[in-house]
Amino acid sequence: MFMFGYQNEGFDRYTYGEEQGAQWMFGLSQQFLFPGKRALKGEMAKLDAESQEAMLELLKLKTVSRVKELYLDLFLAHKNIDLLRERRDLFARVESLALIRYGAGKGMQQEVLMAQTEKYMLLEKEVMFKQKIESLEAMLKATIGREGTESLGRPVDISSQPFYYKTQEAVEMAIRNSPEIKSRGKMIEAAETKVRMAKTEFFPDFSINAGYYNRKGDFMDMWSLTSTINVPLYFFTKQAPALSEAKAVHVQAKQELEAAKLMITVAIRDNMSMIRSADTLMNLYNNGLIPKNRQDVDSALSSYATGKTEAVVVLSRLKTLLEYETQYWTQFTEREKAVARLHAITAGLDAKPGGEEK
Repeated sequence: MFMFGYQNEGFDRYTYGEEQGAQWMFGLSQQFLFPGKRALKGEMAKLDAESQEAMLELLKLKTVSRVKELYLDLFLAHKNIDLLRERRDLFARVESLALIRYGAGKGMQQEVLMAQTEKYMLLEKEVMFKQKIESLEAMLKATIGREGTESLGRPVDISSQPFYYKTQEAVEMAIRNSPEIKSRGKMIEAAETKVRMAKTEFFPDFSINAGYYNRKGDFMDMWSLTSTINVPLYFFTKQAPALSEAKAVHVQAKQELEAAKLMITVAIRDNMSMIRSADTLMNLYNNGLIPKNRQDVDSALSSYATGKTEAVVVLSRLKTLLEYETQYWTQFTEREKAVARLHAITAGLDAKPGGEEK
């Protein structure tokens, strides 16, 4: 800080050079922190910046995971429309058989109406899925920051991603690589630094002041060098509570780190359980229920064409087949979404063999 001014003796006239106390004054003043404070402040700023960088990396991973999940939902909506269109042909075949039987006097009009109703219900579901596609595309565009009204198009076919890590392996790698854990660790270090900083606040800052006083005539110029020390008179009401607060923040940061580790562990176990369940159900649908139900549908259609069964049986088996096929692809997408979430939690964990599968 720079200071300048003039000092005069008396009020009646300008006495510079005539009186001893009349002088022009110039001064410089600089405040200094107590040794160690500046380094601690720099360390706190560095740790806060590193914590924010880790959180930014976490945000990127979560955004990637969100994009993948929306893409998979979009894929499922298109796949459901494909299934509806494929099965609608079978419902139309039942309707055609019902009309033939009714025209020949071998069936009831109710069977025709039932087949037509089921076919129209499939059309209704298709419209609903198209609306869902528009909504998902809007959310996906918002997530990736893309403007425009053009359609994103149909997602390409997706292959199942293998995941070979054991649960404990995935947890350990997540704890080691997770940006959130890194950020929480930096927060703890910053809190420790703030505790040390709060302790140094009990020691006063000081300033050094230099002055020059210009006089004229027979009076010699003068200079001065002084130091000012801030005495912490109110440390019981200011510095001491600040230290207690810093210690509490430090304890809280440690607790938040442990909570983050627990949440990551729970999330990994939950998603890996979802993968195992989806694999089991997909195998059940693909190798058991769907092939068996397709045979039942073919048998029921043949029997209905020859008058050996009723339309309600054929329609029921067709609806069951559609339900199984829909559930298969639902489990497929849920599994892939779980893998995407695991990659986000573990900071891009590669799906490489690391032990027994899952």
